[in-house]
Amino acid sequence: MGDIMVGACSWTDRQLVASGWYPRGRRDAEGRLRHYAERLPVVEVDSGYYALPRRRNSELWVERTPDGFRFDVKAFSLLTGHPTRPEALPADLRDRVPARGPAAPALLDEVWGRFAEAVDPLRAAGRLGAVLFQFPPWFTPGAPAERFLEDCAARTKGWPLAVEFRHPAWWTAERADETRELLTSLDATAVGTDMAQGLPASLPPLVPVTRPAVAVVRFHGRNAAWGRGSKEDRFRHDYDVTELAAWAPRLRRAAQQADELHVLFNNCCGDAAVRAAETMRDLLAPPRRR
Repeated sequence: MGDIMVGACSWTDRQLVASGWYPRGRRDAEGRLRHYAERLPVVEVDSGYYALPRRRNSELWVERTPDGFRFDVKAFSLLTGHPTRPEALPADLRDRVPARGPAAPALLDEVWGRFAEAVDPLRAAGRLGAVLFQFPPWFTPGAPAERFLEDCAARTKGWPLAVEFRHPAWWTAERADETRELLTSLDATAVGTDMAQGLPASLPPLVPVTRPAVAVVRFHGRNAAWGRGSKEDRFRHDYDVTELAAWAPRLRRAAQQADELHVLFNNCCGDAAVRAAETMRDLLAPPRRR
């Protein structure tokens, strides 16, 4: 069985910092990360989606975490076809962001290069667990999407590429095998999800393992406001132990097919994500010998 690594989708979220989970004396940038890494073995860098990351931050993260710790970095919004504010880019690129429509190829090439440069210290140190490409709800199955995915795979060759779809058509019973085969052919990790069911945008609770090196499951909470409302509306959910225990057999089966399984909690309201991660970690821990 591969290593099961459980963590949260942020260690810097303002509500988490305000929750009291970080002890006094460890609430500065360095102290927070060192404390987090003492408690959990993997974290998602969600800030990479909102602003182009910087190499210096990656260097500091390597310095502040132990060998074996993993960072899953969320790809920058421009690289996944999401609307991107000019302010999210370095100052010298901001006037090149179009008001509407796709970014120019030259801008995309530059952003790809800077993103790669920024995460390279994590890769070189063995801390880069996955680079998560989370595609928008309008990214639907078909030839254009497959060409986009092929381009992503070519640009990220040698990276631990992971793909999360937000349109449920990718994982319907009729389409799921084709989606698995596509991601396997691209050497990409299919990201499984837990979320509220019965909504138009609901994804099924699958754990498709398409890349033996690493599998990823993200727990988004089960709030019926998914897809609308504020961040707090969408992600507010306290997982109880029964909900988490029901996932344990699926996660153990996935871990038998991958070297590492990353289980990440995205219900980032207060300390809900880290508390759920600690509970899931304990549920999945092997029984102690007497």
